[in-house]
Amino acid sequence: MVVTTRIRLDRISSSTRNANLTPEIIIGDDIVAAEGYILAVRLLSDKTTYNTVEDVFGRMVSLRAGDILAGTLGIRRALRGYAGDVPKTIAVGDTINVLNLGGILGRCISQNPEIGRPFDAEVLGAVLAFPELGDRVGRPAHIRDRSVPPSDVLSCTVPVVYVAGTCMNAGKTVAATELVRGLTRGGYRVGAVKLTGVSLMRDALSMQDAGAIAALTFNDAGAASTHAGMTVPVARGLLNRLTDPRGAHPDVIVAELGDGILGEYGVQDILRAPDLMRLGAAFVMAAPDPVGCWGALRLMREEFGLPITVITGPATDNEVGRDYITAELGLAAHNARRDADGLVERVREAIEGWRVINGAAA
Repeated sequence: MVVTTRIRLDRISSSTRNANLTPEIIIGDDIVAAEGYILAVRLLSDKTTYNTVEDVFGRMVSLRAGDILAGTLGIRRALRGYAGDVPKTIAVGDTINVLNLGGILGRCISQNPEIGRPFDAEVLGAVLAFPELGDRVGRPAHIRDRSVPPSDVLSCTVPVVYVAGTCMNAGKTVAATELVRGLTRGGYRVGAVKLTGVSLMRDALSMQDAGAIAALTFNDAGAASTHAGMTVPVARGLLNRLTDPRGAHPDVIVAELGDGILGEYGVQDILRAPDLMRLGAAFVMAAPDPVGCWGALRLMREEFGLPITVITGPATDNEVGRDYITAELGLAAHNARRDADGLVERVREAIEGWRVINGAAA
């Protein structure tokens, strides 16, 4: 028999947003230990760093010992953050960890010394959903509820600007945001999407604030984080939703690929998907240094058979990096912070060239 309890949440993390939770919830002791299921946990400690969570409105709110948090079970593999998995079994009273700012929960297996240990949290129970009016027996809530469905068929025909990077914190979101802003000011209707990574609304909200008429992430497709084998149908579903005839009707989509082109978030699957790559009007690469630029060029050409339209990120912060990229690699280099106009113009030219080749109206 499932034991249920009514509790009040202090914090509702953004990763749970598909479930539309209210502060007053009912939890049960029958816990499904799998990605995407929503748990209520009580924080057991305080932290002075990495001590906030993003709520369902996109605000960063503080976490303190004793707070009751709704979070989502998931996997994380962050080079500069935490790595963690979903335990094989989870019971009320177990201790798990908060693995990211979006409220992903799991058991930490590795940490970056710059951010210290993750929050420890006591499992209180599975958050229950009551999908039918009048339901008296709930079921464990999952973020695939009300989500954008994955698809085996790509119906989107709009050009896509893929923004990738060599690693996390390489400047992808800055570049994507400036592209949305610049293309919007240039008269395009721009849709935005984050296709890979670990749940967090911040990047999509940044692109929406810059002028995107609609912005989605893989979390909207019911994924707590992404990994190999699942990113291509999720990407198709999100691109289809952005260009649904009843939707926003963008002229172009800026698609950020979270993490790096090497990593465990499934970026490689997307770069190897012929239908998704046929929509690629431009490929923007963010890199922190010349070695990253050299490696990215080799990988894109030899592993994926794809061009790089322009390089951005810290490698382009001054003339030393830019000169290397242009003279030695033969690629365009534009810094998203200091030369956003040059970056946007380079990408705009690529979009118009794609339109000519594909017979699309300008």
